Amino acid sequence: MAYSTITKPGLYFNTKLYTGNGTTDHSITGVGFQPDWTWLKKRNNADDHILQDAVRTATKYIISNSNAAEATYAEGFKSFDSDGFTLGNANNTNQNTHTFVAWNWKANGAGSSNSSGSITSTVSVNTTAGFSIVKYTGTGGTETVGHGLGVTPKMIMVKNLDSSENWGVWHTAIAANKYLGLNQTNAVATNTAIWNNTLPTNAVFSIGNNARTGGSDNYVAYCFANVKGYSRFDSYIGNGNANGSFIYTGFKPIFVMIKKTNATSSWTMWDNKRSSNENNIPLYANLNNAESAQTTVKLDLLSNGFKIRGNGSNVNTSGSTYVYMAFAEEPLVANVGQSIPATAQ
Repeated sequence: MAYSTITKPGLYFNTKLYTGNGTTDHSITGVGFQPDWTWLKKRNNADDHILQDAVRTATKYIISNSNAAEATYAEGFKSFDSDGFTLGNANNTNQNTHTFVAWNWKANGAGSSNSSGSITSTVSVNTTAGFSIVKYTGTGGTETVGHGLGVTPKMIMVKNLDSSENWGVWHTAIAANKYLGLNQTNAVATNTAIWNNTLPTNAVFSIGNNARTGGSDNYVAYCFANVKGYSRFDSYIGNGNANGSFIYTGFKPIFVMIKKTNATSSWTMWDNKRSSNENNIPLYANLNNAESAQTTVKLDLLSNGFKIRGNGSNVNTSGSTYVYMAFAEEPLVANVGQSIPATAQ
């Protein structure tokens, strides 16, 4: 399957800022579509990252900064709506007067059965945007799981829903026997059982008998592909300078997450709604920290990529390798009659 270029990224990903009001039915609108995966974080105080998706249903959540099993809380996140979502009165999603960020992705609703793998999975997939939500039940043995993308994924994030187990993350810049943990700072580590030492294909990803991905439990996986003008999953080498590397994406990023692979570091997250250039207010997927301005961990979000503007170890140690995921606000391509944004200087 060859993906066409996306010229309107806001139909598939958007960042929404809001202020909590502590009520039981707080409707957040202005996302621009009905999201199928929403990742929430309180900004002004320490609190967990709360992740919901339409496959597991709205009231069930997992936490990116924890190994905790899935939990259900009806007053945390109540529903996915046509232009956003509705919250209950939970402090970690809607505490009165507190500020929040919500990152939202479009898949395809509650999903449907996929029998491409040895395990039948439930898949909500948006092939245009190269994104799928996959729920499956492991067997405790080596299996394959259908992801629905139709192309080989570039990044996969898996969470055990039933047990207190660390996340399993694979990225196209690491080998089939390697993994990262979204809730962990660890460097890339080796374990042949997590992905069964097998790279994903255009139909399936492989799992072994490791509890991160393939125990006798229920799991959710978030799978991503590169889509021209919309998303990119790649790597870069740090130069250790405050005037860091420029990383070309082919679009103006609206969201970037970076992780060092050869040494410990946090998963560092930026978006264009919480800070403008120089963007020095990151959040961290593996930490519950409130956002705060940084002097050495910052970047510019440019019309054709992003540029590192600090030498902090989370983003720019000399000679270190970093993997990233990025989503677009604006592509460098256009349909007939559309203008193309100016190239960054």
